[in-house]
Amino acid sequence: MSAPLILAALTPLLAVLGLLVVLRLPAAQAMPISLALTATVSIVVWSVSVRHVLAAAIEGVVIAASILWIVFGAILLLKTLTASGAMAAIRGGFKRITPDPRAQVILIAWLFGAFLEGAAGFGTPAAITAPLLVALGFAPMAAVVLALIADSSPVSFGAIGTPVVVGLAQGLQEGGDLAPAAADVIGDASLSDFLRSVAVQAITIDLFVGSFIPLILVLVLTRFFDPRRSWRDGLRAWRFAMFAGLAFTLPALGVAVLLGPEFPSLIGALVGLAVVVPVARKGLLLPPRLPPRGGDDRPAAAPAPGMPLGRAWAPYLLLALLLVATRVEFLPLKQWLQAAMISWTGILGTGVAVSLAPLYLPGTVFVVVVLATIPLQGMGARQAGTALRETGLALAASALALGTAVPMVRIFIHSGVNQAGLGSMPMELATVAADWVGAGWPLLAPFVGALGAFLSGSATFSNMMFALFQLGAAERAAIPDTVVLAAQMLGANAGNMISVLNVVAAAAVVGLLRQEGTIIRFTLAPMLYYCLAAGIVALLLTVVL
Repeated sequence: MSAPLILAALTPLLAVLGLLVVLRLPAAQAMPISLALTATVSIVVWSVSVRHVLAAAIEGVVIAASILWIVFGAILLLKTLTASGAMAAIRGGFKRITPDPRAQVILIAWLFGAFLEGAAGFGTPAAITAPLLVALGFAPMAAVVLALIADSSPVSFGAIGTPVVVGLAQGLQEGGDLAPAAADVIGDASLSDFLRSVAVQAITIDLFVGSFIPLILVLVLTRFFDPRRSWRDGLRAWRFAMFAGLAFTLPALGVAVLLGPEFPSLIGALVGLAVVVPVARKGLLLPPRLPPRGGDDRPAAAPAPGMPLGRAWAPYLLLALLLVATRVEFLPLKQWLQAAMISWTGILGTGVAVSLAPLYLPGTVFVVVVLATIPLQGMGARQAGTALRETGLALAASALALGTAVPMVRIFIHSGVNQAGLGSMPMELATVAADWVGAGWPLLAPFVGALGAFLSGSATFSNMMFALFQLGAAERAAIPDTVVLAAQMLGANAGNMISVLNVVAAAAVVGLLRQEGTIIRFTLAPMLYYCLAAGIVALLLTVVL
């Protein structure tokens, strides 16, 4: 691949990072420019037909609509709970567990967020935990940044293991059957057994990487969002942070070994909450002298008279219950909801297709919970109308950003269908990187996974895009396949921190649109740590194995 082609393939990435981070343009302005550049490179350099580019863009619009539906539901639930006074009651409940903001961010963003990731995934955790943090008095910028950083390690097994059982599984197949390269590697073993081995390898690596995420959370909180701007205040909580990190990753490892890739995040988070909440309540492992809170300490709303904590939490508990019930295989709800499928095959006469199961989307679950919340919390028609009106105003601001970001990603990914004899832009970039690195590939493999998640906004899509490539790179370098695929999974986790789609969605929920570049500047360093640390551990494992 020549230098001009490398530069052309990098154009979408450079455009997104440059416009958002360097020039500090809001996503609503940056993403349409990036979309135009990506389409131009795809047509002029990759020789993709205009019809195929338009078909990929249409696919992106449909996917963007599904994301907007999730964001709509999350904002509507937030506005409803704020109007009813439930958010004020929830805030008081967390303050009664612990007044320490460092412990609060770990309980909400890390552990409760991990539970939501395990149950639903696809941007749901940040959309829920960010407004919860705001309700506790955290500044909106701090809430979004911390929620995005926390939603990393649990992503490996999010949405009942979807990144593995769908992402990797589909990525290793061609036309519904195992690709020849994958069949040679797996041999006589079943695909499910191979995927379980990859999952165990991933959480083993994450034991040494993801367990540090709570410590990073408190360091970012105290250094950048606390009036004292102190690293030391964060480091003082290192014992509690490491305890909370291991309280999730160790049970997750055990679940991956015993049950497979579907439930490590879900069960690991529940165990973590059961263990960490009592410790936080008693102030154990926390420094005795607490730093002042970083962020806005304004009340979220006047609490409703006599609003019990159980009633305030009931909508979130119902949400979690419905998300789990609609995603586990042994209940019929998942099949029933997925049966109502809207599909468009052969868009504009091309091979591009898109399908949508509107009843299965988390946004639908959000709306159902909102409809149950209105009578449950005694809300009147005026309060409900106010919540709906504020939700519509908040959603309109993010529609343009998401409506252009997702089509850009789909054009980038679909560029493999071209007249120039080239692979897709992400595959060409990854191939060049593999040829340059050779046996040191495990160090770079997580960055490829992060690239996929950055572009697609989904660890599942990243694994689907690059699973076969990562397998081929491992075979060429004669290194363990499971280690390289595990590194791909962890890199995809990291990419969620800086994914434009996730950033825009989380920012919209707390009213931070037009500040996406600032958010990415905060999450970029933790993302690089996660990729680099995962790569180093994976490289050491290849030496041992």
